[in-house]
Amino acid sequence: MAQQLLVSRTAISTSISTGISTDEGLAEAMLAEIAALPEDSLRRERLRAELVTMFSGYARSVARRYAGRGEPIEDIEQAAMLGLVKAINRFDPEVGDRFLAYAAPVVTGEVKRHFRDRTWTVRVPRRFQELHLAMREVNREFTVKHRRSATVAELAAIMEISEEECIEVIGANDAYRPASLDTPISDGENPATLGDLLGVDDNALAGVVDRESLQPLLGKLPERDRHILLLRFWGNQTQSEIAGQLGISQMHVSRLISRSLAYLRTELLK
Repeated sequence: MAQQLLVSRTAISTSISTGISTDEGLAEAMLAEIAALPEDSLRRERLRAELVTMFSGYARSVARRYAGRGEPIEDIEQAAMLGLVKAINRFDPEVGDRFLAYAAPVVTGEVKRHFRDRTWTVRVPRRFQELHLAMREVNREFTVKHRRSATVAELAAIMEISEEECIEVIGANDAYRPASLDTPISDGENPATLGDLLGVDDNALAGVVDRESLQPLLGKLPERDRHILLLRFWGNQTQSEIAGQLGISQMHVSRLISRSLAYLRTELLK
């Protein structure tokens, strides 16, 4: 009996890797046994491990379909194997479907989820991510058939979306693999980079509005109050030094400064 099981499992593994279907039904029998065993059963874990081994060839074949898209094949295979484990854990023997028919979309979906969630440098809406992957396939098939790339109108018609949405999906491609700021844009010993063309924040701009709004308000202050503010904030003098120049007490200077600042603050916030 053990020999028969070994032969059957070998046959399933071989048929999966070669794409030839099998009617052995061993996987379904093993899954039915798993469902009947307690959660902490060692037999249950051994059966699950055997199923992973038996169907690992299929998972790798799914991963190979998505090779050459900028992701290491090892990462894609890992995603496919994760999908296989999820399929094994979620399969319901009472439904009656063949396990491979159930596992196929689960494994493929996990690989697609890997590309959607892990490979986008800048996050974009999930719908655009899915349309981006679909557009790659459509454009590839169109190019093979017509020996040229599809136009926006042709892509939109095939995918049954508007041309505006098609353009947005094409634009989303820049978020998938954005250009590095260190990309050279000229020749020579010390070429300029893309980052050299980008502007930077000017901290002085943040104060333009306040400064232009403040100027006419300063003109409305009494001359002495305005003079005190100029000495304190532009001349960097202490209150004691200002008091000595004007012949008044330091406390009086402090009150005048506080009154002037309160007036300016109120007027600026109107």
